[in-house]
Amino acid sequence: MICISPLEQPTTRKTDRHMTTSYPDHEKFMRRAIEMSRRGSLEYSTGGVFGAVLVKDGKIVSEGMNRVVASHDPTWHAEMETIRLACITLQTFKLPGCTLYTSAEPCPMCMATCYWAGIEQVFYAATVEDAFQYGNFDDRPIYEQLCLPKEQRSIRMTQMLREEAVVVWKEYHAKPDKVQY
Repeated sequence: MICISPLEQPTTRKTDRHMTTSYPDHEKFMRRAIEMSRRGSLEYSTGGVFGAVLVKDGKIVSEGMNRVVASHDPTWHAEMETIRLACITLQTFKLPGCTLYTSAEPCPMCMATCYWAGIEQVFYAATVEDAFQYGNFDDRPIYEQLCLPKEQRSIRMTQMLREEAVVVWKEYHAKPDKVQY
């Protein structure tokens, strides 16, 4: 498996190459995400310069800002807040047909959450490089660690009691009304 950090990738990017959604308000939604980043970072000082908006059928379902500092929670990113609120609003843990607009390229956690939620498209404004240059937000160590085999990562992982855990997994597997992902 070849892993390349976004900061190591070539700086020439094809923008707007996947604008496939049917509604024409991409710039309007992105400007709202940027406004949320301004509110969170400059007006309310809740966290970094990150804002996000989730759209379905041409309408904003939810929006969020970074609240890491205010909440003392390293996971309270704008994208995470936006996805959580959208799931609550739509009463689902999957978001098919939804598009996320974010003021900056999502970090590994937020991008993984987009995949888990089934978000179909992500538009972003600032790059990982911009976040590093102007805010000293450096995701490189995370990307580097994720590329390593788990045995070589700086956070030590130790497996234990697998047999006991698998008993529960087998019971879940046999459950006729289990949640389907």
